Amino acid sequence: MSRIKYYYDPKTCKYERYVKSKWDITLNVLGFLSLSSLFAVGILIVFNMYFDSPKELLLKRENQELNLYYELLEQEVSKLNAMMEDLQERDDNLYRVIFESEPIPSSVRKAGYGGTDRFKEIKEKGLKQEYLIVSTMEKVESLKKQLYIQSRSYDELSETALNKEEYWASIPAIQPIHNEELNRLASGYGMRIHPILKVRKMHTGVDFSAPKGTPIYATGDGVVSMVRTEFGGYGKHIMVDHGFGFTSRYAHMNDFNVKAGQKVKRGDQIGTVGNTGSSTAPHVHYEVIKDGKYVNPVNYFFKDLEPSEFDKILELASRENQSLS
Repeated sequence: MSRIKYYYDPKTCKYERYVKSKWDITLNVLGFLSLSSLFAVGILIVFNMYFDSPKELLLKRENQELNLYYELLEQEVSKLNAMMEDLQERDDNLYRVIFESEPIPSSVRKAGYGGTDRFKEIKEKGLKQEYLIVSTMEKVESLKKQLYIQSRSYDELSETALNKEEYWASIPAIQPIHNEELNRLASGYGMRIHPILKVRKMHTGVDFSAPKGTPIYATGDGVVSMVRTEFGGYGKHIMVDHGFGFTSRYAHMNDFNVKAGQKVKRGDQIGTVGNTGSSTAPHVHYEVIKDGKYVNPVNYFFKDLEPSEFDKILELASRENQSLS
């Protein structure tokens, strides 16, 4: 029970019982409610400062998932870009070299899609993740353009191939000796240690090691333009003019099977492996010359190799070791 209060009334000279008025009760109630409201608001503010609401927790979880998926998408786009660069490199440095077609300029391959802002509508929406969305869409658009250019390039090369039956037969497109196990390529094209001088020098061909007397074959149709014997240098060697700007050389031979001016077909035996001239072991030094310039013969070994075998030959030829001549 609440305590009973009294007060001294000077008029009556007595202690009178204190009775609350309705106004006092109203003020007390309003005060209590005000304090309670302030206390509740304070608790709510503190709670909001240090704790997330269920809706905020859900939104944060969704953002985390979106960021994860965006990172995965970025990785896939990067892989596609790498694959596209590989296709473009093969197109410019292999297929277009084979068909005597000019490489596609980088400015054309990498050109933007131009025109007005293609993503203006998205930008005007004021999305919080606008940068992520637009940057990804721009990368996809760039890939689509590069794919279109690459497909047009393949169409052009296909048409060229159909009109170049003679060209196909003439280019030096096989290895000069049988190399089924892919273990006879001893040294590749490029800077190599010279076997006699022991310094790095440009090796203008590839060396295939093989026992003396191993058959050597013409790598493409053509005419034997040179049959020569030297005591140093290339030793006994043959050059075949294939036309279309291609010439092949076969050096350090033991015997000749052809004469100057003789026509040969791809796969005809033209001689045997030897160890003549500046040679340190029985092998054939094989060169391809295109328009008067030495080129990497490995780039033309597409007629007798599967894709996986071609990749292995590329790996072997890229090793910087000592040449045999």
